[in-house]
Amino acid sequence: MLAIPDVISSTPAVMSGVPVFKGTRVPVQSLFDHLELGISVDDFLDDFPSVSKEQVLTTLKIAERLLTASNLNAIYEAAA
Repeated sequence: MLAIPDVISSTPAVMSGVPVFKGTRVPVQSLFDHLELGISVDDFLDDFPSVSKEQVLTTLKIAERLLTASNLNAIYEAAA
């Protein structure tokens, strides 16, 4: 599995610092918006061909690990 810096970047020069898939201008939020609407990962990848399937699967794995961590409250407090 790739690490966060290998998959997601956030710099003021690209999309005003919005987290994007590294090497693209595609916001990570777009993935979650698509999934929320019931759009499949494959269809997301068709919509954003600059994003790799490995980037998407790693992002989902990172989200899973964060949301199922035993110290979720501490993570949330640190991020807030």
